[in-house]
Parts: sequence; C-alpha cells; structure tokens
Amino acid sequence: MSELSGRPRSAQDPRVGLTDPETLTGPRRALYDAIAGGPRRQQRGQVPIADEQGRLLGPFGLMLIAPEVGDAVQRLGAALRFQSGLSPRVRELAILTVAVATGCEFEWWAHEQAALAAGLDPAQLQSILDGSLPEGLTGAEREAARVCLALAHRHRLDDDEYASAERTLGPVTLAELTWLVGYYSTLALALAVFAPPSPAPSTEGQPSPSTGEQPSPSTGDQPDTSSRKPR
Repeated sequence: MSELSGRPRSAQDPRVGLTDPETLTGPRRALYDAIAGGPRRQQRGQVPIADEQGRLLGPFGLMLIAPEVGDAVQRLGAALRFQSGLSPRVRELAILTVAVATGCEFEWWAHEQAALAAGLDPAQLQSILDGSLPEGLTGAEREAARVCLALAHRHRLDDDEYASAERTLGPVTLAELTWLVGYYSTLALALAVFAPPSPAPSTEGQPSPSTGEQPSPSTGDQPDTSSRKPR
C-alpha cells in the first residue's frame, strides 16, 4: 500500500525493549498466555500481536508492566473486538481515525491490512489519513465516521452531534463506539509514553522486532524487557 501518503510516523527513540516470554512468571506469564493464546490468536494474520520470537508487540508488551491492570485493559480490548456489535468496517475505521489523530504509528501499521480485509479501500484509507470523511460509506458508517472524528480530535460531541448519532446509530452502538475510541486512545498514550520498538518496516532509526536488536530496558520496577533470544 505504498501509494498511501501521510501515514503516522514516530520520531521517538525506543525507551523499552521487547520481553522474552521465557522470562515471564506468575501474573505476567498468565497475562502473556491470555493475550497470545486468547481470541486474538485467530487474527494474527491481520493484526500482529507478537514477533517471530513470541515477544508481544506494541501495547500488548506494555500491558506486562503492570499485569493486573494490563489484564483488565486487554480484556476490554477483546470485548470491544469480539463481543461488540460494531461491524468490522466501522471498527477498523474508528481505530485508524484514532491512529491519525494521535499520530500513533503502531496502530496504523497494525490495522491497515485489517481495514482492507474488512472492506475499506485505499481511497477511503487515504481520506482517513487526510482527516476527512471517506466516500462510499453507508449512512450509518458515515455517521460513525463523524462521531470518530469528533471524539478523536475534540474528545466530545456537541448536542446536535449527539442527537444525530443517537438517532442514526442508536445508544448501544454509540456507547460501543465511544468505548472503542477511548480504548485505542489509551493504547496510543501508552505507546507514546513507553515507546517500544516499532515493527513498521519503513521506520528509520528503529530496529525491527524480528531482528533481535533491541535497546537496553530501563531500570526500576518493570518487567524484564531484555531481548534475549528464546532458548
């Protein structure tokens, strides 16, 4: 998809590395198994969650830092992805909208192919990158896109926007969409704070997680984020 322009790019140097799953014990190991072996495993071909060495990528690896809270966060994400009534097209449209609004390179990289698989086309993805409403959406999808733009950029809906969204989408879909935008905004914030290595292949100055070349982890009360290869 090299014809797309304006994908989010991060200039932040990595602050933490990726965690060797063989070093995990207790709650961190249980959380790793819940993420890597749970329902997300079925979507590995579309939404990457781990590298070739089994190390969790992006926000999933960061959830290991505080595993009790991380488990609650990952369960919310799983519920939004696998239990909500949002269509795949609307879900991926929302995620990419948040990625653009927050400048989150990982979330765009992780979900671009999932968005295409859900039925969005390159022109629609370019519109998302440009911060505009994509053409070719249904009425409900267009309303969802408006909601996502407002929430991701302004963090609110005015009274007219709320009335339109509730009328077109209904309160349940609006609630699920709101939680989804909030969840991916939270992931983007965590990624900006901890800056794990980016797996995006075109990123300059950051190693690919599959190379095994990771920066030294920061010290302190954090999980082992070394890059030791599995034995």
